[in-house]
Amino acid sequence: MSQLYYLSALELRKLYLNRELSPVEVTKVLLNRIEQLNPRLNAYITVTQELALQQARSAEAAYLRGENIPLLAGIPTSLKDLTPTQGIPTTYGSLIHKNSPPPCFNATIVDRLYQAGIVLLGKTNTPEFGWKGDTSNLIVGPTHNPWKHGYTAGGSSGGAAAAMAAGLGALAQGSDGAGSIRIPSSFCGTYGFKPSWGLVPIYPASAVELMSHLGPITRTVRDAAFMLTVMAGADPRDPRSISTDIDYLSASEESIAGLRIAWSPDLGYASVTDEIRQITTKAAMKFEELGCHVEEVNPGIPDPWDEIVHIIWSSSYAAMYRQKTDNISELADPGLTAVINEGKRFSAIDVANANMERQRYYQSMHRFMQKYDLLLTPTLPISAFKAGENYPVQVDQGRTQYLNWTPFTYPFNITGQPAATVPCGFDHNGIPVGLQIIGNWRDDVTVFRASAAFEAVSPWEIEALP
Repeated sequence: MSQLYYLSALELRKLYLNRELSPVEVTKVLLNRIEQLNPRLNAYITVTQELALQQARSAEAAYLRGENIPLLAGIPTSLKDLTPTQGIPTTYGSLIHKNSPPPCFNATIVDRLYQAGIVLLGKTNTPEFGWKGDTSNLIVGPTHNPWKHGYTAGGSSGGAAAAMAAGLGALAQGSDGAGSIRIPSSFCGTYGFKPSWGLVPIYPASAVELMSHLGPITRTVRDAAFMLTVMAGADPRDPRSISTDIDYLSASEESIAGLRIAWSPDLGYASVTDEIRQITTKAAMKFEELGCHVEEVNPGIPDPWDEIVHIIWSSSYAAMYRQKTDNISELADPGLTAVINEGKRFSAIDVANANMERQRYYQSMHRFMQKYDLLLTPTLPISAFKAGENYPVQVDQGRTQYLNWTPFTYPFNITGQPAATVPCGFDHNGIPVGLQIIGNWRDDVTVFRASAAFEAVSPWEIEALP
């Protein structure tokens, strides 16, 4: 039975096609596992049992007919509870919306995943409006790390990553405005892929639309490529979305021999624990074994937190959520309220300057990357901290703010480059550690190729729970 919990989406599809497994059977088993484990993990806010069984029966009928079978037919999947779903509660991790009527529309990616035949198991936990890198809220409390209870699963897609690591589904959708796919994937030992900006349409718009991305969280690289092929492509409701006809699954199979790779253990400014530095350095050097040329570098580009990320993030949250939190302040997370209040103090000129600095930052990173096919960094500078803490108090003696402790993730939300995290080891607590793989502008394919090559020579454990 434990093998069934951890089957990949591609394995499930093959077994369905060969009629060795039934989508209804698999769905019932996973719903039962969610019922058993979710009270301890808090990975799911809402479980959609009736809908899941209905979709599983439709998928089973398609496989029995043997024709017109959608790509993801019968694949058990979760959606992050920031993603609107018609007729299904969407809480945004907020008491303000806990009892709100379900949305009357689907987000673009929900329609695409439905059309591809997924079985929706439910909506996964998130901090209120996705404001921080730990997944805890005032509705259900914290999501726990499946590898060690009491420690954070990361955020803001922590429920999604925990569900994947615990075998509570085969595919998960996450969102990433400053690292929210890569942070929890790193802590939970899953594969997290932040696509190029605009590759997956975002409708409705995020509060931080100039930094926000939607993407897959999975247990294997090939599953993520498979899922992204369904999710990607332009939609007129997102004017910044872009078209693509790439089959990412096929493209991920190509060799990476000869690639020029930059390895930066600190980007020249980040404080990193010795343990994380050692684990990720060893992982980065694996690419030499794969025939790549790896060069340790300092990009010479300053930390964009103070002049760009903090101003854009906090002012955007203030603009979108200030009225809700002002009018019903007793229902809001105090940490979120503090970020909103911080954002209120910035002027229009401050925000305009931050966006101009964002453009300059992009150009600096673009010039640096012209010498390289990929950039490698640690995904995070520290190991997982206690669940329910908004953020670690300090990193290597330095005081932190709500998201500045993730100095390797948010730079690539600014630039919009594709970035993935691959599991590359375990810390002293037995909690996973991630290596980040960053590609050039809109070169998602090379990130997938590198991720798949690393997975082949350094396979990661995927069974966090029995």
